[in-house]
Amino acid sequence: MVDIVDGPEVSALLGELTTLTGRDDPYPRYRRLREISPVVRADDGALVVTRHADCAAVARDARLGHMPAHMLAFVGLPDWEQSPALRQLFTSMLALNPPDHTRLRRLVSSAFTPRRVQALRPAVERMVDDLLDGLDGEADFIASFAFPLPVNVIGELLGVPPADRPPFQSLVRDWSQVIEVMTPDVLATADPAAATMREILGGLIAERRRDPRDDLLSALVATEEGGDRLTSDELVTMAALLFAAGFETTTNLLGNGLVALLEHPGQVPALAADPATAVEELLRYDSPVQIVGRVAWEPTTIGGAAMEPGDRVVAYLGAGNRDPERFADPDRLDLSRTDNAPLSFGGGIHYCLGAPLARLEAQVAFPALLRRFPALELAGRPVRRDSLTIRGYTELTVNFSEK
Repeated sequence: MVDIVDGPEVSALLGELTTLTGRDDPYPRYRRLREISPVVRADDGALVVTRHADCAAVARDARLGHMPAHMLAFVGLPDWEQSPALRQLFTSMLALNPPDHTRLRRLVSSAFTPRRVQALRPAVERMVDDLLDGLDGEADFIASFAFPLPVNVIGELLGVPPADRPPFQSLVRDWSQVIEVMTPDVLATADPAAATMREILGGLIAERRRDPRDDLLSALVATEEGGDRLTSDELVTMAALLFAAGFETTTNLLGNGLVALLEHPGQVPALAADPATAVEELLRYDSPVQIVGRVAWEPTTIGGAAMEPGDRVVAYLGAGNRDPERFADPDRLDLSRTDNAPLSFGGGIHYCLGAPLARLEAQVAFPALLRRFPALELAGRPVRRDSLTIRGYTELTVNFSEK
């Protein structure tokens, strides 16, 4: 069994990761935590793992799961069902455990197929070109490209009319804050956003019941397995989750990836030669999702540390992606890296359903962007979002130049 280390240095390092400075560059702190011990204990009692193998084990171990909704009263959220934002989160596939998660995943997977994703490629290419046509001089890459692209793509996939897509940009961002923070101030913004999303999506789902089309909303409405179907409430919650997941990861993959590319211009030829391999390395190098947390339902062992029911563990995926035991020279960006295994989309039963779509968007967007603007460069210091779980930028001003 491994020694679980706690104490002043561990507390200080984990504390630094809650600050803007620590979040700006967490990787040296991850490295030091891994050097101290593969498993450390946070001040709140949770285990923290930083090795690739241990992070992968946390994501895949069926004896670990999410805190069930009926226990939320014990962590300070007794009235969670009265909050539209929290109800939308905790009744979604993102926060559920088997058998509820298994049922929903099975139903949505039968509609959200790899073939449906690949069929979107021409539409993604068109949307990328349209957005690039509107760029000139200095502009915020997040607001002008990385944000609207995935919103339009997931809108196209679901069947949301183009005129109805722009409001979702702010609605989803306001609602998705509850994934990390559940303070009254956050809920004051997230609750009305969730309510509005549900109203819009509920109306679209009602339309698809009357007039089915060739889109994911219609497929979800029609999906049936063994007599089981998604209820009306489940349909709205699923559509809202797909919208949120469809842009958060991709927006931050595009922003983080662009900064990495601009800081390593010598890597651009490798991107052009093999976009799929390059995107896997961008995911590894600066993951949009840095952390996942789990609770033990049964006795298990993670990283040589015994866990009993009720024990909590946090896997630092960003640290696992820089583990020298798994990746040679892990702090070096190498877009030709083979045998890659980024943890950025999680693993096991909660592996990101939208991973193929995020990969497709990045594989189309980055080569097109750098072909159109070969002299692209940063124009000012990028502004990181104040978050560690979701890692990205709130502002990324660049100079779009074709010369």
